[in-house]
Amino acid sequence: MNKLIIYSLLGSMLLTHIVDAKNIAIVGAKVYTMSSQGTLENATVLIKDGKIQKIMEGEPALAGYEIIDAKGKVVTPGLIGASTTLGLVDVGFSGGTNDSNSSLTSISKTGAAFDVSYAINPDSSLMAIARIEGVTTAATSMGSTGQLFSGQGALISLGDVSEPVIQARAFISTRVGNSGADTMGGSRSVLWVSLEKALAEAKFAIGKSLTPSDEWHGELSRADIAALVPVVKGEIPLLVDARRAADIRQVIALKQRQPQLNIVITYATEGWRVAKELADNNIPVILDPEANLPYGFDQLGSTLKNAGRLAAAGVKVSIGMETHNIRLARQHAGNAVANGLSWNQGLAALTINVAKLYGIDDKLGSLEVGKHADVVIWTGDPLEVTESAELVLIAGEIIEMHSRQSKLRDRYLQLQTGKRMQYVRP
Repeated sequence: MNKLIIYSLLGSMLLTHIVDAKNIAIVGAKVYTMSSQGTLENATVLIKDGKIQKIMEGEPALAGYEIIDAKGKVVTPGLIGASTTLGLVDVGFSGGTNDSNSSLTSISKTGAAFDVSYAINPDSSLMAIARIEGVTTAATSMGSTGQLFSGQGALISLGDVSEPVIQARAFISTRVGNSGADTMGGSRSVLWVSLEKALAEAKFAIGKSLTPSDEWHGELSRADIAALVPVVKGEIPLLVDARRAADIRQVIALKQRQPQLNIVITYATEGWRVAKELADNNIPVILDPEANLPYGFDQLGSTLKNAGRLAAAGVKVSIGMETHNIRLARQHAGNAVANGLSWNQGLAALTINVAKLYGIDDKLGSLEVGKHADVVIWTGDPLEVTESAELVLIAGEIIEMHSRQSKLRDRYLQLQTGKRMQYVRP
């Protein structure tokens, strides 16, 4: 049955005929494809069976498509949360809603074996909060394991689905700064020896059977080794939390010793100090570009100009290191643009750059024929705080623009002052 849905925001209006249409045409928008096709004015985006069918300039005559009038709007790919714990935590201090931390266990001696894909909760309230703000995909992993590694992270869709995991065991994370040293006995000397030893043992295990029936005399558990083998083969990224310049230089040296490693540096607070070395060794970064205060000795050189300086040196920059506030990643990108990052680099840092570092750029991160139709229609410039997502599609499905917060807002906006109100169940 056809439904008429009217989306109104800031005095503007979007029209579509049905919510669950398989064939959708977005017409009249300014489209940032984040591909070789560039930016198109007054363009049409055709979506069929959940994928991008065609992107063209103008407004051709269309038959068999449900039309979304996006005149005066901006269209981009869905944003990708580059480093989050989405789906693992709702309330950090409540054990029943927090699967992002763990205590020591005999199953794993390093934390590498832990697999977050088992713990993803598609009904997490944070998922809805993020997706109505344009975040359609996220990389999620444990925050802390009290061990060398923070487990195997997953790539998840923020669509309203029961099975959100796009790719399990997609990357592994570790920390080599102050927090990592504290975990490993209080010294970077211990930490780095432990890290090098773990990677060396995993390299030794390449091609060997790790089944229970076969002998294994390594110090790491079989589960740890099985998790680390794809890392040392360069098949999945190793995300390394390194903030001060000295720590980043050690990571660069590791890359030079083991060039097959697919290393991504997170935070990189003082990355601008070694920008050329990062670029020369093809090491991308995931930043919080708002880090501009010396909260600790590993970030004395923090500056809002970090992202711009890194990008100018040729480093691939991604932005989005939050969970509860990952919706603010576009604001962070906008602030980075205000401090030296180009506008196109700012949007790329939220979309195609993230997709490339996780190896999913054949499916996500840009609007191209055959890719998943994760599409956001914005009221205006997505890097401006005064603009917002007006319509979000994930895999070609229009998402209801509601979250727990928006429902609470609507409920209390309707309350009449001066009258006693009884509790109404949501």
